[in-house]
Amino acid sequence: MQGILLVDKPAGWTSFDVVNYVRRIVATVEGKKPKNCKVGHSGTLDPFATGLLILLIGKEYTRRASEFSKLDKTYEMTMRLGQTSTTGDPEGDITDVSDRVPTREEIAAALEQFRGEIQQIPPAFSAIKINGVRAYKLARDGKEVIIEARPVTIHRLELVDYNYPEVKLVTDVSSGTYIRTLVEDLGAALETGAYTTQLRRTAIASKLVEGAVTATDLTDETLDPAIDKYTIKD
Repeated sequence: MQGILLVDKPAGWTSFDVVNYVRRIVATVEGKKPKNCKVGHSGTLDPFATGLLILLIGKEYTRRASEFSKLDKTYEMTMRLGQTSTTGDPEGDITDVSDRVPTREEIAAALEQFRGEIQQIPPAFSAIKINGVRAYKLARDGKEVIIEARPVTIHRLELVDYNYPEVKLVTDVSSGTYIRTLVEDLGAALETGAYTTQLRRTAIASKLVEGAVTATDLTDETLDPAIDKYTIKD
């Protein structure tokens, strides 16, 4: 069984939960132990986030993960103004920061600042390795996490809806962009504080979430046709 599989990740699942779930199905279909089945993903989604994951199934495809991880991505997100989170999302400790209510014009001006190539410092609660250790593990242990700024590109950043304290946005970004950090930086620019309450990845390059299968809908019978549908032919 070889190919790629587009999966719509549900909230509350980690990306590795999805991989392990699919790996168990592959093992059942192939009559193997899960540890002997090659399944991977090409770009992590936070547990609270939903949306498109590209899973790679089989040795010939898992070795090509970097080809997919470097692709541009599209997200829909909701940011909450007036508060910050230690993790940048609903899973952290929430702190009230400001009750200032920005105008729609102020939000539009702030968005303009973040379009194009920008410097971004990834969050402490991320999978980036520091001296071989994941940053989030250091952060959870209360250790200092120092990550250098890196260039990312925000190709599109548009206001979809604004009903204080919630701001709904859509963005196209380069690989390596952290939406939680983008939202926090927007909150700082607006002098209100902000964190991401909802996040959904709707596209990875030309692959759309509309063409994905829901993880929980995958079974021994439905997995193989879904993989065949998206198999890459060199």
